[in-house]
Amino acid sequence: MAYHAMSDAEVRRFLSADPARPAVLATVRKDGRPHAAPIWYVLEEDGAILFNTGAETVKGRNLARTGLATLTVQEDRAPFSFVTVEGTVTTSDDLEEVRTAAARIGGRYMGAARSEEYGERNGVPGELVVRLTPTKVISAADVAD
Repeated sequence: MAYHAMSDAEVRRFLSADPARPAVLATVRKDGRPHAAPIWYVLEEDGAILFNTGAETVKGRNLARTGLATLTVQEDRAPFSFVTVEGTVTTSDDLEEVRTAAARIGGRYMGAARSEEYGERNGVPGELVVRLTPTKVISAADVAD
């Protein structure tokens, strides 16, 4: 088996890669069914992952109810690699925090010139900034090698 688990430094580089890769966030619905949705995110210095969502979306309600989430980021070209982060979440609806996070996230994916635009667009009442603090990280690099 050629693939290997990534070191902490490799995980950090993978999650911070440019160009930014979208993630898929998994949560659990009230009835136990899984819910998965693509998201944009930024990696914090301490290893936490920040993203935005609406408080009344399926994922927003699930996060508020359980306080848990799993996020996967994958490389979609050979030799294929991925990182999955499981952890606890906290949310904030403080508009300053939401706008700041939305600007950072938008700038990461759409370029610094558009960060303010995304901060204004996504930093509105009803939106949350979510902080996912890792409790477990699973990774594999070069899966197809």
